[in-house]
Amino acid sequence: MKNRPATLGELRDSGYRYRSVKDEIRENLIARLRERQPLFPGIVGYDETVIPQIINAVLARHDMLFLGLRGQAKTRLLRGLPALLDEWMPVVAGADVWDDPLSPKFRVARGIVAEKGDDTPLHWVHREERYREKLATPDVTIADLIGEIDLIKHAEGRYLADESVMHFGLIPRTNRGIFAINELPDLAPRIQVGLFNVLEERDVQIRGFPVRLPLDVMLVFSANPEDYTNRGRIVTPLKDRIGSVIRTHYPTRIDDGIAITTQNAWLQRDGGDYKLDVPRYMHEIIEAFARIARGSPHINQSSGVSVRASIANAEVMASNAERRGIVLGESLVVPRISDLSHVAASCRGKIELMLAESNDAEDRLIGSIVGEAVKSVGEDYLDEDVLTPIIEYFGRAKGSVEIGDDLSSEQIVSNAEPVEGLLKAAKAVCTQAGIESPRPAHLASAVEFVLEVLYVNNKLSKYVYRGKTMFKR
Repeated sequence: MKNRPATLGELRDSGYRYRSVKDEIRENLIARLRERQPLFPGIVGYDETVIPQIINAVLARHDMLFLGLRGQAKTRLLRGLPALLDEWMPVVAGADVWDDPLSPKFRVARGIVAEKGDDTPLHWVHREERYREKLATPDVTIADLIGEIDLIKHAEGRYLADESVMHFGLIPRTNRGIFAINELPDLAPRIQVGLFNVLEERDVQIRGFPVRLPLDVMLVFSANPEDYTNRGRIVTPLKDRIGSVIRTHYPTRIDDGIAITTQNAWLQRDGGDYKLDVPRYMHEIIEAFARIARGSPHINQSSGVSVRASIANAEVMASNAERRGIVLGESLVVPRISDLSHVAASCRGKIELMLAESNDAEDRLIGSIVGEAVKSVGEDYLDEDVLTPIIEYFGRAKGSVEIGDDLSSEQIVSNAEPVEGLLKAAKAVCTQAGIESPRPAHLASAVEFVLEVLYVNNKLSKYVYRGKTMFKR
């Protein structure tokens, strides 16, 4: 910052040139594309679908609407756009609205430049300051977004059509930057109407008086398609003025879903005397749960099943395993199938049933989907050759195997030892999950997985008695 021009004269001598916000973003995007730099670091699964849409919109200098269900990274994409701005931007110091020093367009900045000339002081604005965001709510007013007539200034003798009589709102104060409105359909229609001229002609009307505001701003929005289509809350003329509508989506690949969950869920639990290790198949079950829920006829798909459900489920699963490890004093904590019985708490409110039923209908549906997820993942880890000896053992013997989230790893492994082929199958699961030297905690988790796969495929029965979960023929 010490080497940057401090006055208008120094800025002019430095060779600085004015570019509109959209031209600035376009040029910086082109430079990144040529250098093959990532555009939205941390965004997973959109490289072939969503990001190309954004690139095309930026190259076309469009305002954008990000349209997608909840939990599809719309806000994260919006907040990633400022990275395409110049790192620092000069503005006229002392002006109430950011304005270009070489060619100021607002009255206050013009007055400062006219008075001080080349000695006009500059203020340098960082790219992060040039992004403003507003959550659309029914109580948002035109004054909040665009501005209001300041009657005190009017009483001083200024004309109503003069910009100097205005108290500027958020959009004018984001001049030379990016302004985002989250959940656009929740904005009252009369307020949406006020955005027409801002998008098209970049001027506004306040209380019936036309006020010319030569705004240089990129407008971006987010919306849920349920609001966008069914409730019709985005007025048609406003939709017509938005250059590009970017459709987002849930992860299309299992690995992408797992990557998003592990990236955002708090799974780095290290209490000093214990360590948490989540096997891959448990991650796959969490992701399979979300994918099955997104196709369930019992769930309102217009509301979607947010990625936040997978994140919260993974955290609750890990927390129950952590609780067990703390109580039992285990040094290695590995989540098990029995820990998934607690994910109902993290799913409530994140899925909406199609029909209103009894209070426990949601929990029953969650349990059913967990079973389907275990069945789906089990097909990739266990084949008939591995499971046949276990099924035959239970067919001959009258005993049962006790498991549960309150049993130690050693106890579960000990309970599994008499069952022919069970520990062998558990070790095979560990190997396929990338665990080459499984410890008792890994084996205990894999044992529960094998038994649950047999249960959901109707090869074993499961019952709970006095808090104990038993598997038998």
